[in-house]
Amino acid sequence: QLQLVESGGGLVQPGGSLRLSCTASGLTLDYYAIGWFRQAPGKEREGVSCISSGGGRTKYADSVKGRFTISRDNPKNMVVLQMNSLKPEDTGVYFCAARKFSECTLRGKYEYDYWGQGTQVTVSS
Repeated sequence: QLQLVESGGGLVQPGGSLRLSCTASGLTLDYYAIGWFRQAPGKEREGVSCISSGGGRTKYADSVKGRFTISRDNPKNMVVLQMNSLKPEDTGVYFCAARKFSECTLRGKYEYDYWGQGTQVTVSS
């Protein structure tokens, strides 16, 4: 059974940066594409970024392109989301998710098999 744990969330001022980590245990991430999703209060969960199992292909939501970067370190069983130039609208709970496919997708809950518990990101002055 694959277990995912997110870390790195917190409170940051607009324009600041955060680095979110998704660490896996139980199984190796080598065969799993990973997605990052977020959910703001009263809104649907939305895909933010994702990365293929080998790390060669990435996708980003239009709202975060040029500001967020996703990467993975398979030997460490970890995926990182580097978030720069943060805006108040980036506020929400961020979740990582895994699917046993080589390709990732920004479509949500029915496309991924495993989810972490989430980490809160708040962007506010």
